[in-house]
Amino acid sequence: MKLANRLLLSSLAVIVALTITVALILDRQLHQRMATENVADLAREAQFVAAEWTPAVRPLELAHVAGRSLGHRVTLIRRDGVVVGDSQFDSAGVAGLQNHSHRPEVMVAFRGEVGSSRRTSPSEGDDEVYVAVPAALGVARVSQNTASADAIFNHALGDVAFAGAVAATIALILAALFARSVSRPVVELRDTARAIAEGDLSRHPPISASGEIGDLAAALYTMSEQLGARLKGLAADESLVSAVVESLNEGILAVSARRSVLRINTAARTMLGLREAVPFSADHIPRERVLQDALDTALRGQAADDHSVEVAGRMIAVAARPLPDGGAVLALTDLTAKRRLEAVRRDFVANVSHELRTPLTVIGGFAETLAEPTVSDENRTRFAALIQSNTARMQRIVDELLDLSRIESGGWVPRPENVDVAAMAAEAIASVAQVATLNEVTTEAHVANDARWVYADRTALRQVIGNLVENAIRHTFHGTVTVFARRDHDGYTWLGVRDSGVGIAPAHLPRIFERFYRADSARSRASGGTGLGLAIVKHLVEAHGGQVRAESVLGRGTTVSASFPPAVMARSDDV
Repeated sequence: MKLANRLLLSSLAVIVALTITVALILDRQLHQRMATENVADLAREAQFVAAEWTPAVRPLELAHVAGRSLGHRVTLIRRDGVVVGDSQFDSAGVAGLQNHSHRPEVMVAFRGEVGSSRRTSPSEGDDEVYVAVPAALGVARVSQNTASADAIFNHALGDVAFAGAVAATIALILAALFARSVSRPVVELRDTARAIAEGDLSRHPPISASGEIGDLAAALYTMSEQLGARLKGLAADESLVSAVVESLNEGILAVSARRSVLRINTAARTMLGLREAVPFSADHIPRERVLQDALDTALRGQAADDHSVEVAGRMIAVAARPLPDGGAVLALTDLTAKRRLEAVRRDFVANVSHELRTPLTVIGGFAETLAEPTVSDENRTRFAALIQSNTARMQRIVDELLDLSRIESGGWVPRPENVDVAAMAAEAIASVAQVATLNEVTTEAHVANDARWVYADRTALRQVIGNLVENAIRHTFHGTVTVFARRDHDGYTWLGVRDSGVGIAPAHLPRIFERFYRADSARSRASGGTGLGLAIVKHLVEAHGGQVRAESVLGRGTTVSASFPPAVMARSDDV
């Protein structure tokens, strides 16, 4: 049943019950009822006066105006019992009145209730009925002479029935209006509260209602605004936390006490190979023992120290910390690159030691032999030549290591200019002409017209082409070595060297640009190679913003090429 109907029926029931009760007891208690009604009337009048008594109203004037309007004596009493207004006295008379704090009706009103009493007035000398009600500034009291009440009683018997019927009708109408006025804002507040509960924070309650309904509407409006602001703040904080977590190189995994993954960043997904949408069960985490033990330890409320575990070919450091709510956070660090770098460093030290040990052994051995006085002049000359050759080889290794270190550390910066590729190719071919003749290798250059000029450091380009040509001659016998240059569709110039030599096995091809890496160590050392040429080529090309690549077929030859930016301006002789 709707609220309006319930209020109306309740009011109707009250009215009917009151009417029947009055009819039943009227004969025996009419006088008492009339007295009670008289007190009630006076109480209502007193409440009206109390409502009008505000700090902005002068109490003496209010007492006189209300007394004339009501036809009764009106008295305004402060909380300390001092009379500040009385419709029967002027200001001087009011000042002479006794303190009313001990009047029975006033004492009751001071307790927050309606007080009434009947006695002889000290100032008037007649029996009067006093009714006092609490007011914001004290007590408002209305009094009536009992003679007038007795007269009313004498005429009341004939009018009771009519008055009861009229009062019931009016009360019923007022109850209907009141029920409608109360139920309408309550229904609106109900609908607004439901909308807010469903997440529609743009729905605002009406705040035009008065009284408690208006207060409730205002409170609901404030709650909606604060809830919206807090949700926006939480959303902003969540976005910030998500951005920070996603920007970390370390993997972050948050697990609840029920072993449900609540948050995981991209790095952790990559390391663990997880694709499930959060939240998902922690059972999807790889079953490596170290990983599971760290999680179980943190879920028991203890921190787990760093441990290493291999997951899907990655070496991962795992650390786990408990959360206050019983969950846990896993921090994952990918150690794969670090371990690979450590391996490269170990290999580098081993390779350098190995490369230098052979010439040092030769130099030391022949130097010791030369110290013998019995060595012939012919052997002495040959031994000195071998010492000089190995010394030059060590010097070349050291120089190339220094060049490589300078390039990697940024100590060398290219100074690009327009360089003629054809001239550089001819110069590189000429420098190896003697070795090419000994190996029965034919050298040639094919430079496209649109790729003749590149924008590069002249010295670096000479070293790149020279290293590639020397490397090709070193591994080619009875074949051809070709220096070429061509322009690709992106505008870059690709220049390289193609040979018809022994080729490189597919297993070795991805590593030929590493330091000291040789696909055929014995042949490379025998031909004077240091194993650093291609590594230097790679770093020089990348310093220009280009890239290198190698293609080879075992037994049919190898092609190594590098890209460079084209010339920055047209050349008149670029034909």
